[in-house]
Amino acid sequence: MKLEKIDILNPEQKYQVIIGQANFTVFTVDDLFRALLTSVPNIKVAVAMNEAAPKLVRVTGNDENLKKIAAENALKIAASHVFVVVTSNAFPINVLNTIKLHPAVCSIFVASANPIQIIVAETELGRAVLGAVDGSAVKKIESEEEKKQRRELCEKLGYKVE
Repeated sequence: MKLEKIDILNPEQKYQVIIGQANFTVFTVDDLFRALLTSVPNIKVAVAMNEAAPKLVRVTGNDENLKKIAAENALKIAASHVFVVVTSNAFPINVLNTIKLHPAVCSIFVASANPIQIIVAETELGRAVLGAVDGSAVKKIESEEEKKQRRELCEKLGYKVE
């Protein structure tokens, strides 16, 4: 077995990237896209999904740049039934339930705008995602001042904490 680290393309960490696994690619790639369109007004989104047979990346979306980024990332991962969603004008918190509730979705590995690395194992049968590295290592517990700043940021983004 071979292990590989895949650096996920996200220019300037500008977009939200969600990576997961599902089945029935010929249907799921378009159906996830349609579901995401109804989850957030004015969302820009692309969905790319790896098909086991005929061994290709299927892609759909409403933004050409996002389609290119999603497709390139899916191809780099190259594990069957893995999907890559790339969005702008929406945070993962706005769309994760829509994705998780799709009947073909098996799991979500990561949802972030941080630098992402996907850990892939390769055997004689094919490739599989083992997990995701999302951002850098944690080094301390937040202070009261940092907690206050975090909550102010949440409120600025429109999410009330208390």
